[in-house]
Amino acid sequence: MSVQLIIAQIILMSLGLLGIATAEPDKILDHGGKALIAIVLTLMLARLRPRAFLRVGPWFWGFTLFLLLLVPFIGVGTAESEGTRRWLEFGPVRFQPSELGKLGLVLMLASFFARRGVQKKLISATGMILLTTILVLVQPDLGTSVLMFGLGIILMYAAGVRISNISGLLLAITMMILPLLGTYLERHPYIMSRLTSHKDAEQIREIGLDQIGMAHRDLNFGGLWGQGPDGLRFNYFGEHTDMIVASIGFTSGLLGVAMLLFAYWLIVATALEVAHLASRVRPMTPEIHGASILAIGAMFMIVGQAFVNLCVAAGVFPVTGVPLPLVSYGFSSMLTMSLAMAIIHSAMREVRRHLPEESPDALPLSAD
Repeated sequence: MSVQLIIAQIILMSLGLLGIATAEPDKILDHGGKALIAIVLTLMLARLRPRAFLRVGPWFWGFTLFLLLLVPFIGVGTAESEGTRRWLEFGPVRFQPSELGKLGLVLMLASFFARRGVQKKLISATGMILLTTILVLVQPDLGTSVLMFGLGIILMYAAGVRISNISGLLLAITMMILPLLGTYLERHPYIMSRLTSHKDAEQIREIGLDQIGMAHRDLNFGGLWGQGPDGLRFNYFGEHTDMIVASIGFTSGLLGVAMLLFAYWLIVATALEVAHLASRVRPMTPEIHGASILAIGAMFMIVGQAFVNLCVAAGVFPVTGVPLPLVSYGFSSMLTMSLAMAIIHSAMREVRRHLPEESPDALPLSAD
């Protein structure tokens, strides 16, 4: 297992507990219990070999498609979701299928490319990406669907699809969706409302009246070392804590935000090291190829979503409702991202197992 990944997960979940303790103190025990379950799940599943994830990939992807198909019919929303349906409820169990959909797409494409290769498989892989993305788009959930599509493109690149082929694919898809974009935005006016309000919010933000403005204000109040968890209560963040980075910044200051970014960098560095080591294994077996794709896909699942969340908090992107991975309150996201961490652990151990004995390349903070 990779010690770097364990450190990263502990840092992120500890900062999440700190942020929840400040933003929603009555949820700290619930969040802490779920974080403990997530870590245990990561450590358990990390012992599996990548072939187990690759074999289950098509079945898990099919199951997530079924759940996504159910959402428009029996799904539920929240008071803040403006009439959208993104959740499924079965008794006391409530979860967001789109979170599982990201993981399903990673497992399916890794399994597909490992078994079939990348030659002349672009159309089939594109169909899988578009099908999953469209099912999320109709909920509607534009932010997650864009992340889903970007995840699919990254997986293609990680599998070895040529940049020229990917560029041609993107151009063709853009030409197809442009005529439909206007109709989609008309049917879901809240999307345009968010975009226009984000564009016109600069004057409001200057006096700190909107959500992002208040987040900036409290990040500034945090200073270098923070004000501690007994300071201002962030009741304007709500239970989803999309702006939880502001709570962390207020409580632990610039130091806490730097630790947050450092933890995500550890995840990126570990996944890229998996891909580098996999490229040195000879012969390149389907399992090693699949392990490399799994690691890059799981990494982008986590870090890509973190990038969007932090850009929202910085005011660069409009509010999307995308949680901060392994930090924000919410079990669906935490569970899925913990599974992604287990996949990177598994991939790292597998490529190390197949390295030639004379190749000592290894992360100094990793151990089996």
